[in-house]
Amino acid sequence: MDGTRRADISSGTRVRVVQKQDQPSGMLTDGTVSEILTKSASHPHDIKVRLTNGAVGRVKVILPERS
Repeated sequence: MDGTRRADISSGTRVRVVQKQDQPSGMLTDGTVSEILTKSASHPHDIKVRLTNGAVGRVKVILPERS
C-alpha cells in the first residue's frame, strides 16, 4: 500500500518514509507514525508524517501489522 491517502494512515501505523534530505538517494527510514502532518485527504507526493523518533518524511510504504 502506498502513502497517498490519509485515511490509510493513523497514529501507530508502521511505515517507511523518505526524509527530505534522502529524496535524491531514495533511502527509506522505518518507523511508527506519531503525527500526521498533511491535512488534506490525499496528496500526490504522499502524506507527510512525524515518526515517534522525531523524523519527518513522506510515507512511501505502509507496513503490515505485526502478528
